[in-house]
Amino acid sequence: MLILVNKPYQVLCQFTDPDGRVTLADYVDAPGAYPAGRLDFDSEGLLLLTNDGRLQARISQPRSKIRKVYWAQVEGTASDEQVGALRGGVELKDGVARAVEARRIEQPPMLWDRDPPIRYRKTVTDTWMEITLAEGRNRQVRRLTAAVGLPTLRLIRCAIGPWTLNGLAPGETACVSNEEAWAALSS
Repeated sequence: MLILVNKPYQVLCQFTDPDGRVTLADYVDAPGAYPAGRLDFDSEGLLLLTNDGRLQARISQPRSKIRKVYWAQVEGTASDEQVGALRGGVELKDGVARAVEARRIEQPPMLWDRDPPIRYRKTVTDTWMEITLAEGRNRQVRRLTAAVGLPTLRLIRCAIGPWTLNGLAPGETACVSNEEAWAALSS
């Protein structure tokens, strides 16, 4: 089975934590299912869990080039040059990284309140962006936006391949059979 989870802010992408932090076990009862990829502790949004090792590998391995779409609220007003730099490639410590697509968007309409909320500053503007990646380096979106002078304030993954948040509230889940998941990857 493939489980779609809307991971809330400050939840670990694992089922146990020796430090007692909130984990997936607080939201999902799925013995034998493991995350197909990761989402940072301070990021929110779509996470996929599966009990099918081949499916997990297909979704999470970089060579699969499965696209992941993020909504990033960044500090500052994103210029055309900054957006272009995200698509053109930015030098990071682990090499050049680029977004498949990057564009400014309005605040997503289905957005939920975050607890705790981001810190708003009256004198500093912010911009919402939609950023699509085909690889999954550690904290890649945050490092990309910072490299072009737009620190990320809030990050939400809204899609992985054919799967989307599709109205899932934070902490909610939806299930898809392995057969349906493989069929979705094939289309």
